[in-house]
Amino acid sequence: MLKKKIQDLMDEPGCAVNQTKSAAERKKGCGKQLVPGAAAGGCAFDGAKIALQPITDVVHLVHGPIACEGNSWDTRNTGTTGPELYRRGFTTDLSNMDIINGGEKKLYKAIRRVIDKYRPPAVFVYQTCVPALIGDDIVAVCRAATERLGTPVIPVEAPGFVGSKNLGNRLAGEALIDYVIGTREPDDAGPTDINILGEYNVAGEMDLVRELLARLGIRLRTAITGDARYNDVAAAHTARANMVVCSQALVTLARKMKERWAIPFFEGSFYGISDTSDALRAIAGMLVERGADASLLARTETLIAEEENKAWAAMMPYKARLAGKRVLLYTGGVKSWSVIHALQEMGMEVVGTSVRKSTETDKAKALERLGGDEDRLVDAIPPKDMYQMFKDGRADIMLSGGRSQFIALKAKTPWLDINQERHHRYAGYAGMLTLVRQIDQALSNPIWSQIRQPAPWDNEE
Repeated sequence: MLKKKIQDLMDEPGCAVNQTKSAAERKKGCGKQLVPGAAAGGCAFDGAKIALQPITDVVHLVHGPIACEGNSWDTRNTGTTGPELYRRGFTTDLSNMDIINGGEKKLYKAIRRVIDKYRPPAVFVYQTCVPALIGDDIVAVCRAATERLGTPVIPVEAPGFVGSKNLGNRLAGEALIDYVIGTREPDDAGPTDINILGEYNVAGEMDLVRELLARLGIRLRTAITGDARYNDVAAAHTARANMVVCSQALVTLARKMKERWAIPFFEGSFYGISDTSDALRAIAGMLVERGADASLLARTETLIAEEENKAWAAMMPYKARLAGKRVLLYTGGVKSWSVIHALQEMGMEVVGTSVRKSTETDKAKALERLGGDEDRLVDAIPPKDMYQMFKDGRADIMLSGGRSQFIALKAKTPWLDINQERHHRYAGYAGMLTLVRQIDQALSNPIWSQIRQPAPWDNEE
């Protein structure tokens, strides 16, 4: 069943690029061939855990050796407005004897223990490589535990060896559609309820988005899965529209929700002033089409005009200093294109953007925003080439994840964290101002002019 599910995920009809392929090309799928022993960039289990762990009020139980949980726990700086249970690490800690005898009984006991101690609304059980290889049937164990203990126990079949982190994201979406979404009927469903898919509340960004929506009378039923609650995810099928932030991860979930519950969806971004305004317009338009009051459109335009004027007024002092600065955007996924527009709005030049973790649709959007210059779409830049790029002055600052920072810093070039480990919120109008302020502070820091000076001992004769 898992093999068939993976094959179905590789042939996604909701992907515009996939629709243009021939039947033979679609059968091959879009995943990269795995290299045994190579886990750089994350495995399927890592991707599933990242996608589901922001459900804050449930127990996330990893069935496998303790190292799997140790390597995956709290890998993103995802915020919460309430429950803290998701920050606890739970594992069955399989030993050599468990591998010999099987780990199903140990898994059931672990499920029973966490339910007795924490009384969560649900338990998510993650399959990892070792129990999958020895044949532990976590689906059967979870089904038995649900029936006997009265608490939903959700199997997440994403052992690391089946594919990449991105595949794990999509397998997490499959777990939600198979076992969670649609299992609760709320009594407060309204005409302006929406879901946001592929949003993980990094650094608490959803607070900025939720505030904008609330001012329009739009309720965020749930984000999947940033700062989410289990019962809200279970009732996500009652929303009137879905916005997909990271299509690479959860476009399949959006498509299946449309097929099963007739919930329309669109892809958008909350990074940058223009993209935030476009997203709000799209949400309002979709809700009005589904029966919301038509006055929502006018109220949305009023809010957009007010927020844009305020944001531009606040950013004008920074634009004078940032215009013309060159940026290397070395990230991936949705950020490979969504952040480009935000930078260009400040007059900055994006000299390159990494698309190594991006879909074909992401690449097309990035290419469009770069004026069709394919040379500025990069996959993986070898460290020595990246170092030389900074030494030659071809980029003034790098925006990336923490793993790449040392190349820029060694070349005495400013660097800013834009990945999941960051502690600043960059979404929405207020987030754009924060991003601009952080870039300006990085570039204006006097440390760069100091460390670029010859060392005192270099001047000694």
